Amino acid sequence: MDRSIDRKTFLKISGAAGVAGAGILGGCSPASNRGGASGASRENPFPVTHEQSFNMRGYAAPPIEEVGVAVIGVGNRGSGTVRRLASIEGVQVRAISDMEEDRVNAAIESISATHSPDGYFGGEEEWKKVCERDDIHLVAIATPWEWHVPMALHAMESGKHAYTELPAAQTVEDCWRLVETSERTRMHCVQMSASCHSGISAVVLNMARQGVFGELIHAEGAYIHDLMRDYNFTKTMYHDLWRLKENIGRHGSLYPQHGLVPILQIMDMNCGDQLDYLVSMSSNDFMMNEYARELASEDPFWEPYVDRDYRGNMNTTTIRTKKGRTIVVQHDVTSPRPGVRFDLLSGTNGVYQARPPRFAHGHDGWVPDEEFQEMVQSYTPEITKRFRELSESSTTERPTHSYARVSPTDWRLIDSLRMGLPMDMDVYDAALSSSVIPLSEWSVANRSTSVDVPDFTMGAWESNPRGMDINLEQGGGETGLV
Repeated sequence: MDRSIDRKTFLKISGAAGVAGAGILGGCSPASNRGGASGASRENPFPVTHEQSFNMRGYAAPPIEEVGVAVIGVGNRGSGTVRRLASIEGVQVRAISDMEEDRVNAAIESISATHSPDGYFGGEEEWKKVCERDDIHLVAIATPWEWHVPMALHAMESGKHAYTELPAAQTVEDCWRLVETSERTRMHCVQMSASCHSGISAVVLNMARQGVFGELIHAEGAYIHDLMRDYNFTKTMYHDLWRLKENIGRHGSLYPQHGLVPILQIMDMNCGDQLDYLVSMSSNDFMMNEYARELASEDPFWEPYVDRDYRGNMNTTTIRTKKGRTIVVQHDVTSPRPGVRFDLLSGTNGVYQARPPRFAHGHDGWVPDEEFQEMVQSYTPEITKRFRELSESSTTERPTHSYARVSPTDWRLIDSLRMGLPMDMDVYDAALSSSVIPLSEWSVANRSTSVDVPDFTMGAWESNPRGMDINLEQGGGETGLV
């Protein structure tokens, strides 16, 4: 039996009906894909019965002088996560877990000069031992997507903060489970990467907060990144080809965070505005099955992957916010197109576009590049400047691969834990961006019918303080790099 494909069927059912395992959601069956979704836009298919027990927005956990870290999953991303976290002052990587022993040993060796972690491997339950150790404060999760929720939940239930690769969850029910558990345990659940902590997105966020764009109207982002040949259809890149299997039997925006999260932060979602509803549409698959057939003609290994229900090559999801703003996010990991992530921000006084980076005040055209670069220098936030200074003064050579190079997001997380500061990104942010995945799948399955986006803050967004303290107004920024 193909276990992973069965799980995809389960995800589609549970995402639409709302499994009541955590006692949070009820649900109703989706309308027929063939017969349309009459009335579905008027009846929310994901009703909410959650009551906020504690507001994690702005919550500062007790400070931790030396942060004991465990990393679960040390394949492509996780091996880099080990090296990134080990490069931050005040961190001790104490445990590393993976199904494959050679990966655990390689990860341990990569930081052996400064850290002496214990290795856990082999059994599917080994990772639980890591979460239950008394000397661990933060569990970093870089496993296949299906494990993110159970591992984050177990970490929080064990009194550990969770730092999970994206997506944090893949069903609406699981998004609520993360929220409920974080609120109840008062343990942070932070989704890795895809933030405005650095680069041009940090500059644009600061520009937006300083009123350069006026009132924000519209934004666009995407995850357009060709993964077909060198990532998905390779035998050694992902354990048991899990990433390829995520593309079978699912139709929607399967990995929206890289393009969407910066937009959510710039538009103050969960703290001033909130997503309201979305519609989603996918193309057919014109490439993945053809490539599987081409591979199978030369290698019988690929024959089971011919004529599968591959997701459409391009998904487009359009979202409206409570304040009437609009967002377009696209997902395409097969077409031969240059990569796109956070791409455009438009307001009443100006517009930014990422490719190439440029700004315009109106219809007369883009400002000269020299003027734009002056704007970038002027609006670079304090957090970016501080991290740049630390990087330049660090004695450790910065790796060339982004997976292994410590990021401002990693650094700011550890800095906040050590200083006892609120998280820049919290469980509501993780749940909100992740919910777009199952909601888009539901909309695609129902002829692009609109579907409400849950408010994971339960109305607190109207008064919540801002996250993303990019100018370090609440303090911090003292943690160094080693």
